[in-house]
Amino acid sequence: MHMSLSRCWAATLMLPLLLPGMGWAKEFAEPQAGEDVTMPAGMQEGTLHPRPDESRPPERGAPSEVAPTPPGRAPAPAPDELPVLLPSAARWGYLLRLEATTLTLLPRRGVGEDEGFIQLEPTLVIDGGEKFGLNAGAPVRLRMWGGGEGAGLVRKEDWDSLSDWGQLVRALKLGADTSPVALWVGAMEGFHLVSGHLVQRYSNRTNPDYHPAGALLTGTLGPLYMEAFSSDVLGARLMGGELELDVQHVLFGRPKQPGRYTLSLSAIHDWGRGEVKSAEVTLAHLDATAVVLVQRKGRRALEMHVFAGWGGRPGAGGAWGAVAGVGADAVTPTLDLRLRLEARRQHGGFRQGYFGADYELARLQAAGTSGLPLAQASFPEGYSVYAEAMVAWDAVLLGEVLQRHLHLSMGAEAFSWGRVDVDGRLAVQLLHRNLEVAVKGLAVGMRQPWARYLASGEVRWRFWGGRLYALGQGGTLLYPTAEGPLRPGAFASLGMGVDNGR
Repeated sequence: MHMSLSRCWAATLMLPLLLPGMGWAKEFAEPQAGEDVTMPAGMQEGTLHPRPDESRPPERGAPSEVAPTPPGRAPAPAPDELPVLLPSAARWGYLLRLEATTLTLLPRRGVGEDEGFIQLEPTLVIDGGEKFGLNAGAPVRLRMWGGGEGAGLVRKEDWDSLSDWGQLVRALKLGADTSPVALWVGAMEGFHLVSGHLVQRYSNRTNPDYHPAGALLTGTLGPLYMEAFSSDVLGARLMGGELELDVQHVLFGRPKQPGRYTLSLSAIHDWGRGEVKSAEVTLAHLDATAVVLVQRKGRRALEMHVFAGWGGRPGAGGAWGAVAGVGADAVTPTLDLRLRLEARRQHGGFRQGYFGADYELARLQAAGTSGLPLAQASFPEGYSVYAEAMVAWDAVLLGEVLQRHLHLSMGAEAFSWGRVDVDGRLAVQLLHRNLEVAVKGLAVGMRQPWARYLASGEVRWRFWGGRLYALGQGGTLLYPTAEGPLRPGAFASLGMGVDNGR
């Protein structure tokens, strides 16, 4: 249980393999509430099951698209009593979509000039069951005005590096939860690496001019479980992994419930060679976890666990941190709830969640008055309290069709010296799922004079049977510059889309 519930922090990623509010192509029918829909043999519910902390990249809008859980640990027993919306006879599904919008990029504080584009975004989704899935497509921005002398028809910042070509793959899944080895490739959004004490709510596309595809490789061998990831498969950026040992398995043989008592070691290195170069950084962390409560009754499951850990920055004397906390996970046919509460200690510049939601901007310029990159900026010693909540709720039932009436994901950390960081995403579906509203916000350094804020929102309204929809997006951005400081900007778009999702 623990492996499939609480440790699914590692699998909170990316963009959709199926998109909310769409359903499947018409050959797959959604059951009514109370209908008994069984799971295909060998398929675990976590194969495509979304986590509520995924969202659309900030340069395109607020979170209305939800990602699949990438291949997870195996052979952990997922909550297989939970119903799914995919009939057992179905193995393949597809979705075609085209969006056309007018996009305006606006400078703030009088810097630069407006740029206007017609944005065309084709999407192809193929779902091959538990072991294969593909979501391909990328926005193409054709210039209407602005950009200065010599500006090309296509916005060059979207395609001016090898890493940018990674945006063509939103999600590629090879392997299932039950596979000894599995691979996931695509955009990372709200990603946790197993324990989440180094890589926590990380997004690899926070920089609006950098569109890499990340990768997550998972493997299981006896009592060992491994996750290795790269934030950019086409560039030398964040690389690392976490190795977890099932202590009960080693001492007493394979347990009925794997992952009850574990030790894990993680290490991350940033090569700093992405689209914009930055200093190299290496962090490591050791964690111990124990599941203290497991309850299962029919289609309902509850788990509570405690954990403690210690981390440091190799080569940097005196840079260390400690953490202890408790977590709870609850799953019912209509609700997926995950809670976490931690007490943390930071010393010598080390901090938990170093690679977080703001990292792709902070590695170039940390929030603060120094103007220095995160690797060089000082971080006060002290204590903090971190809390995180992830909620997925549906009035009908949760299942493999990624429709949810409510997605909520929020993480907040309050430091003893006054700083507060908050990252949150909320998406709701209303009026028989015809109206989707989503908002996303990131605040770093609140209660300080140098706080950094990002916010975005999106509205989608489906009509004419749900195949056609109108959408509007808007929000704020921070762009890297050759001079060093991040340039503030904003975006707004309005357009139409069509798909075969209903």
